[in-house]
Amino acid sequence: MDNVSLGIKFRTLEVAGFHSAILAMRNPMDSWAKSDTKTGKIGPADRELSQRLSKAGDEHAKHLRMIQVWVDIKAPRYWWGEFDTYKLGVEKISCSTMHTLMRRHLTVDDFEMDADDGQIATTIDLINRSMDLWKLTEDPDEKKWIWRGIIQSLPQSFLQKRTVMMNYAAIRRIYHQREGHKLVEWECFRAWARTLPESWMITGEGE
Repeated sequence: MDNVSLGIKFRTLEVAGFHSAILAMRNPMDSWAKSDTKTGKIGPADRELSQRLSKAGDEHAKHLRMIQVWVDIKAPRYWWGEFDTYKLGVEKISCSTMHTLMRRHLTVDDFEMDADDGQIATTIDLINRSMDLWKLTEDPDEKKWIWRGIIQSLPQSFLQKRTVMMNYAAIRRIYHQREGHKLVEWECFRAWARTLPESWMITGEGE
């Protein structure tokens, strides 16, 4: 990612469920008395068991599904297209392009751009001109077709914000499946995952 300024951004809102997940992890063997987890910190014995279960496969690491993360992600539409392939353990609420796009002129800051892209600048100018025409037009049918043209011409590099809820099992799966992906935005996702509490549960460190 050298010399590339990426527009993708992550803002963690909340992480919850560690205590309940650790207790549930010990249900199959009735081994709650062996738990050494304290408030805010997973103990060595619980960590070792969690690592063994995770290494054994998703069907054994059910406790990871009980740890939930809420995060705001702002990313280009082409990246969201790939992220949308993940359904299990993932919920999303998007900012509405339909309801918010016409509120102001677009700028280069609304797009993922690796360099000074003249083509994007030209497209932005055309979209903004269409927005002005849409505001001046009173005929409902004409406004509909102008708006449709704007949506169709919106580049895939347009940045969209979504609030995403994921569990640790889903994040772990994404983290490992997207290692070395040609889209550098995935490395940004993986770097964000490493900032989460007890990120070894995601990265597999120590397994």
